[in-house]
Amino acid sequence: MDWQKGRPSDNVEEGSSNDQGGGGGFPGGGKGLGLGGIIVLLVLSLIFKRDLVTPFMSDGGGTGQGQTSVATAQPDRAIDCHNPGDKQVDFVCRVFGDTEDTWGPIFSGANRSYALPKLHLFRGQVGTACGAASTAVGPFYCPGDQKVYLDLSFFQELQDRFNAAGDFARAYVIAHEVGHHVQKLLGVFDQVEQARRRGARMEGADGLSVRQELQADCFAGVWANHSQQRLQWLQSGDVESALNAASKIGDDSLQQQAQGRVVPDSFTHGTSAQRVKWFRTGFDGGDIQRCDTFSGTP
Repeated sequence: MDWQKGRPSDNVEEGSSNDQGGGGGFPGGGKGLGLGGIIVLLVLSLIFKRDLVTPFMSDGGGTGQGQTSVATAQPDRAIDCHNPGDKQVDFVCRVFGDTEDTWGPIFSGANRSYALPKLHLFRGQVGTACGAASTAVGPFYCPGDQKVYLDLSFFQELQDRFNAAGDFARAYVIAHEVGHHVQKLLGVFDQVEQARRRGARMEGADGLSVRQELQADCFAGVWANHSQQRLQWLQSGDVESALNAASKIGDDSLQQQAQGRVVPDSFTHGTSAQRVKWFRTGFDGGDIQRCDTFSGTP
């Protein structure tokens, strides 16, 4: 992937709360991610061999109160993406900038305005408008402050633990989280929350969490299609690396690795095959209208 062709974003910031203590729980009880709450924490605890449930529960039900001081202790600092001084940061800046260049025109073409999100780089733990989170939960999006949160160490884990190497695999991760921002702007988060309050099932192979995550995969594919048309920056094997990453972080693959068995009732992101299918759907068509994962079988 010739990622240097991407335009550096002006909306990347950093802040570290590695030494602030506290935290470790999912933001907003997992709500900020559109995931399955405590069940997700249990699965992640198995995967990362860390107790992510206790800190969450000690926070009074995951409201984020009492831990948000982590964010105020370390003021955010804007990164000069035109002179980042670090190759990984330069990569993130340019991929994130290209998501802006892709989604802006798509929204404009539908007579809508694309409110630019921010990407926040952190180390260890971080406070967000959705609550506190740690590196262990991986990259995530918080609709409360419309920011993508990323600890760069995840890229190394993606390669070492999940055997998903390649620049485009990393770009897919960023694009997936930006896909959640697109959902926020389109009202998907609000609709899912309303359905949850009415008693709709969130977890499970057919749950709303899976459908929401698969749509973000599809939106990542839409971005990849449009960016390739504009920049011609993908090289042989790049798409395959993204599809490989999508398959390696499917619920079934993660559960099999963590506990030696698959439990569909606790799915939150979709199977490896589903994640590949929906990324491919977005990439092949480049049409956001094809990303309706909420109708029929996901």
